[in-house]
Amino acid sequence: MGDLFVWLIAFFILIALLVIVIFQLMALADLEFDYINPYDSSSRINKVILPEYITEGVLCLFFLITGHWCMSLLCIPYLYYNVRLYTQRQHLVDVTEIFNMLNWEKKQRLFKLGYLVVLLFLSIFWMIFTALEDSDYD
Repeated sequence: MGDLFVWLIAFFILIALLVIVIFQLMALADLEFDYINPYDSSSRINKVILPEYITEGVLCLFFLITGHWCMSLLCIPYLYYNVRLYTQRQHLVDVTEIFNMLNWEKKQRLFKLGYLVVLLFLSIFWMIFTALEDSDYD
């Protein structure tokens, strides 16, 4: 039963990460279609960058602590990419360069979105598998 709660917590953390990445994509799309100016778009994105990185780190650590080694190993490339961007100080969106980097920023977030969707589906699979396995013992 405890394993089911672990997968449920991981599910909600992944949903939170998906919401953050979709929010960033929406800000970039609004900028692309001239609904907002570059300053507002970059400030909206930069406000959620660190919470995204911290949440991903917590998820990876959570999988590591609970003994789900495979899921932890699947989270490490995304975590490494975020840490690398942060240490090279390339994690924030620059107001003056946002139009030049718009396609790159969108591709980066779409890749993150796809990666998180795969992790979400794996988490849902393991949550259902654990629930069915627990019901066999009852």
